[in-house]
Amino acid sequence: MDFFLGGLWRGLELLAGLDRQVYGIAWLSLRVSLSAVILAGIPAVPLGLFIAQKTFPAKKVVVVILNTLLALPTVVVGLIIYGLLSRQGPLGFMDMLYTPGAMVLAQAVLAFPLICALTVAAITTLDARVMPTALTLGATTSQAAWAVLKEARFALLAAMAAGFGRVVTEVGAAIMVGGNIKGYTRTLTTAIALETAQGDFAQGMALGIILLLIALGVNLVSFLMQSRWS
Repeated sequence: MDFFLGGLWRGLELLAGLDRQVYGIAWLSLRVSLSAVILAGIPAVPLGLFIAQKTFPAKKVVVVILNTLLALPTVVVGLIIYGLLSRQGPLGFMDMLYTPGAMVLAQAVLAFPLICALTVAAITTLDARVMPTALTLGATTSQAAWAVLKEARFALLAAMAAGFGRVVTEVGAAIMVGGNIKGYTRTLTTAIALETAQGDFAQGMALGIILLLIALGVNLVSFLMQSRWS
């Protein structure tokens, strides 16, 4: 117990002292994860809208695939992205491996099916008359689609927050494609694993506290935005 409490106290001291290394790692994690969620959300939300609103033969198959990908292991994603970006891979010429960009790409792949599946679920539960009514009133197809998204805005915001939670806490893909390079690709999760393995429990605890605070902050922002829009 003394070991745990001592590590917790030392971790709080690092936070209060504005330790540059600790906050630098936190800032990189936040930047990478937010970029990944935005990158994933740009195609995931329109695709989710299309799947939910349209009827086509393979619709059920597509939904099943999306739901299956929700449990996609992070190490598998890391392995795939690593293979694509390695020097022998088809995208090796981009020289992205072991960079923050590679981490953003891997995390976007992880967030995409979650955001898309939650978008499908959110729009499916809406009143089916929203889009037809908008079209009847003279709206264009894009305007009608925007009306549907506005009706589902609370659920979509929750989907983006869930996507962020999925990627900010993952460690497998980040290590595989980022390399856990100090001061460059070391994120909160990879740093926690490294520092704890090296016996620096206090540093790991400080980073863990920041990770929890970030998760709390994202959910708080989501709640406040929903309260403001309601």
